[in-house]
Parts: sequence; C-alpha cells; structure tokens
Amino acid sequence: MRYLGIDPGTTRVGYGLIEGCHTPKLLSYGVIEIKSVGESDRLLELARAFEKLIESSNPAIAGVERIFFAKNRKTAISVAQARGVIVSKLAEKNIRMVEWHPSEVKRSVTNYGGADKRAVSKMVGKILGVSTFTGHDDATDALAIAIATAFHYGTS
Repeated sequence: MRYLGIDPGTTRVGYGLIEGCHTPKLLSYGVIEIKSVGESDRLLELARAFEKLIESSNPAIAGVERIFFAKNRKTAISVAQARGVIVSKLAEKNIRMVEWHPSEVKRSVTNYGGADKRAVSKMVGKILGVSTFTGHDDATDALAIAIATAFHYGTS
C-alpha cells in the first residue's frame, strides 16, 4: 500500500511517498514549487500540480499536516486555502485522508512530540534506510507524515 505525506504551504508544498507500513520503502519525495504571484493563480497552479502528483503516485491514504501555528493571520489564511485545495483534490480522487498535528507526527516518528526538525529528519532517514536527504525540509517533513500515516493506518 502507498502512503502520501503532505506538508502544505503557500509557495512550497512538501510531499513524500512511501510503500508498506512495517518496513516502509521510500518511493519519492520533493516539493511542489508555486511560482504564480496572484492568490487565485497560486491556488490554481497548486491544484493542477497536486492533481498530477496524485495521478502519478496513486496513494491509498494521504496524511496532511494541520495548521498549528500562525504569527501572521494573512499567512495562516493563505496556508489554509492551499490546504483546502489539497483536501479537495484528495476527496475528488476518492483518496482517504488523515490529518496530523505536527507533535503527533514527531511522536510517531521519534517517540517525542517536541523533537526538532533535525531529529525528525534523522529518524526518517533511519526508518527509510536513507543516509541523507536533498532539498527542502518540507519534503522530509512530508515523509515523516507519510511514515506516521503508514504506522497508524497501514495494513501492508
């Protein structure tokens, strides 16, 4: 079974795809870079790119991070809108979605809900048998979400 983890953002959306739940195998990871400037253009670009990701990855279940922190209301609203596009596309494709608070993901992967990004990335690497990751933290965060989803909802 394939598990897709998603770390939503306004200009960058992290994704991680794994297969299996007991000894998960890394299939792919990365970020969807949103280049458009206008708010509606960004959301449309995300919708198109995310739909392509879903079609190419064919996940059984997707884990999506909840919005948990917002110093800036405008940023929080923008992330919520992007997250809405993601949730809508998953529903449209009949892909089961589960939501995760960041501390739940950290606890699932590292056994400590207050773990920092470095500790999470290190454990993601150990779980997946990867020594180093390239690219943005958003992608390794998304892999952690995929792993948490597989650990808690996986059957194969």
